[in-house]
Amino acid sequence: MTWTPPLAERVRNLKPSVTLAIDAKAKAMKAEGVDIVNLSVGEPDFDTPQHIKDAAHKAIDDGFTKYTAVGGIIELKGAIIDKIKNNYQIHYKQEEIMVSTGGKQAIYNILQAIVDPEDEVIIPVPYWVSYPPMVELAGGKPVFVQTDPETNFALDVGKIGEALTAHTRAIILNSPSNPTGSVFTKEQLRDVAELAVMHGFIIISDDIYDAVRYDGCMYENVLSVYPEAKEHTVLINGVSKTYAMTGWRIGYAAGPASIIKAATKIQGQSTSNPNSIAQKAAVAAYTGEQGCVTEMVTAFAERRAYVLKRLAAIAGVTCVEPAGAFYVFPDISSYFDKKTPGGKVIDGSLALADYLLESARIAAVPGVAFGDDRFIRFSYAASLETLKKGMDRFEEALGMLIKS
Repeated sequence: MTWTPPLAERVRNLKPSVTLAIDAKAKAMKAEGVDIVNLSVGEPDFDTPQHIKDAAHKAIDDGFTKYTAVGGIIELKGAIIDKIKNNYQIHYKQEEIMVSTGGKQAIYNILQAIVDPEDEVIIPVPYWVSYPPMVELAGGKPVFVQTDPETNFALDVGKIGEALTAHTRAIILNSPSNPTGSVFTKEQLRDVAELAVMHGFIIISDDIYDAVRYDGCMYENVLSVYPEAKEHTVLINGVSKTYAMTGWRIGYAAGPASIIKAATKIQGQSTSNPNSIAQKAAVAAYTGEQGCVTEMVTAFAERRAYVLKRLAAIAGVTCVEPAGAFYVFPDISSYFDKKTPGGKVIDGSLALADYLLESARIAAVPGVAFGDDRFIRFSYAASLETLKKGMDRFEEALGMLIKS
C-alpha cells in the first residue's frame, strides 16, 4: 500500500496564485517554441539600472555576503526613512522599519503579527490575488467590499463602515491598484484613516506602485493625507516595481514599533535576513539618481495610451483609464456565453483567459483571480511592438467568438 503523507488543513485549502500559474504556463509554451505574447506578468520589462547593479558587484567584491540583521541593515533602513520623509513627509525611526524578502513577505509578516483566528481583514474588490490567502494563512477571515468601474473603483467608505464588526482587525489598501490601476482620492484615504482611528483597526497601505503614476500625480498615501493615523498604519513598499528589481526581492514595512518588532520576530523564525547583496543594491536604488524611474514611467504612459486606444476600438469592451501602475482591467463580460470556434462556451473570465492562451497565444490574468469575474487583466509592462501584437490577437480572438 502506498502511503500518502498528510498535509495541513491550511495547505489543503490554499489556492495557488493564478497569476504565477498563467505566467508559468505561458513561459513553458514559449520554451516549446510557441509564439506567446505574455501580458500576464506584473514586472517592468526594463533592465535594473546600471548604478544599482554596480552596487551589487561592489558588495560581492567587498565580501558583503554574510548574515545581516534580521530586519535589514542600518544603511538601508536609513535610506528608506529618508525616502519616506521626502515622498510623504512622514518621519520614522530605525526600530519602525523592517526590510523583507520583497513586499509580499512584508505583508505576510505583518498579517502574521496582528491577525488572530476569527479576526477580520477588510479587502476592497478587485484585489491583488495574494491578499485573501495571506489573511487566511494567518487564521483570519477576509471581508470583501466591492468597488465599481462606474466610480473608477473608488473606495466606498459607507460600505467599509457597514463591513466593520467587533472582529475587524485591519484593512488592506492598494493605491495605485493592482489590477485596476486606479488611485484613491485624498478624500477617500482621509475617510478610511478617520475610521481606523475611530474604531481602532490597522491600515495596511500597499504602496508598491506609488512611483508609477501618470498625468502629473505625485506620491501620496493614507499618511501623507492624514498623518494622525500613523499609529494605525503600516506602509508597505519596495524596489521591485519602481526600479525594475523584481528578482532582487527587497521590500519593507514601516509602522508602529510594536508591530514591526513582532513581524521581525516572525521573519527571524522563517527566512532570517533578506539577501545581503540585494540590500546594498537597494541602498543604491533609493539614494542614487532617479532619472531611471522617470524614464520608465514615461514609457509606461505611452504604452498605456496605446492600449487604451486599442481597447476602446473593440466593440463590447470597456475599460477604466488607469491613473497608475502598469495594468489595464477591461470589462469583457459582454463576450460571456459566446462560443469559441471549437464549440467551448465562454462562461467567465477564466474560460476567456484559457481561450486567449490556447487559441490566440496571449497570456492574460482572469478577473476572477482578483475577485471580479467581469474583467481580465493585461500588463502593459511590455514593448509597444509586443503590445501591438497582443492587441491585434486579442481583437481577432474576440471577433471569432460565436453567439450561443
